[in-house]
Amino acid sequence: MTFPVLGQIGGLLLVFLITYFYTQNLPPLIEKFSALDNFNVLILLSILITLPGLAIFCKSFWEYLVAYGAVNSMYENMQKSGRVYDFDAHTELIKRRAIPFIGLWFLFGIFSAIALCPLFWVICGILAVYFVLTFQVFTFEPELSPVGCVKKSLTLVKGHFSSTFMLMALSGALTYILIPQIVIKIFDLSGISEFLSKGILPFVNLMPLPELEQFGLKSPTAYDVAIFTIQTFVAQILIQYTLPLRSILWSLWYKNLNSGISKISSSKRPSERLMEKSHKKYGKKKLDRNILKRASEKDEEI
Repeated sequence: MTFPVLGQIGGLLLVFLITYFYTQNLPPLIEKFSALDNFNVLILLSILITLPGLAIFCKSFWEYLVAYGAVNSMYENMQKSGRVYDFDAHTELIKRRAIPFIGLWFLFGIFSAIALCPLFWVICGILAVYFVLTFQVFTFEPELSPVGCVKKSLTLVKGHFSSTFMLMALSGALTYILIPQIVIKIFDLSGISEFLSKGILPFVNLMPLPELEQFGLKSPTAYDVAIFTIQTFVAQILIQYTLPLRSILWSLWYKNLNSGISKISSSKRPSERLMEKSHKKYGKKKLDRNILKRASEKDEEI
């Protein structure tokens, strides 16, 4: 998980670092190279210098998405063998199904975009509970399509909404709030946050913070912005590092709900049980049509 998590942070930092030195040295570069005194050239050069950092970010972000499915696969293997090993093999299983996996994340992206609209907050919040097991279904039931995974998750959670919601609330409070805030508090008390903030103060000083007062907003100090940025980075790193905890939790919940569905589906219908009893009692003698009709009516009631 180190590269998928820290690679994203490192890629973004590389983009900002290169951009900072580029803007600081741009005037003397223009004086030295007249070709740079052109808007199109400047735009092209700006894009080129950010490509290395963006490439690292995209690569690590993709690995992070794959890791979410790989942890589910690793958990299943741990249940069978009692050991945790060869994480690369589990990531390879997900990468072999890259197209449906990307399709599933595409559906997730559409859902997230819709959820940004305040009008859909309530309905999307409810649907998020029903769709929480989608990626577990993708890992454990590879024969299903992305849409099929979404439908299966809805089926699993149906009838267990309150329990699933409580699990979401508890896991979210633990991994998104409690753990990050504890570590951030330790960083603040030990002076680590202040020490790290000094490294980004030169970038923050370039921001037009005083201009915020023109919009009726209180202008924060550069120090406050730097501290907030460090705290945000620390929280994001911890949230991503606790991904295996959330993934294993939902894998356990998937197994629990899916086993319940399997038991229901494997139980015989009343008409089937009646047919078996009749064969034992009467052999090959046919049942009366009225008996079969009553048995079918019982099936429909169930």
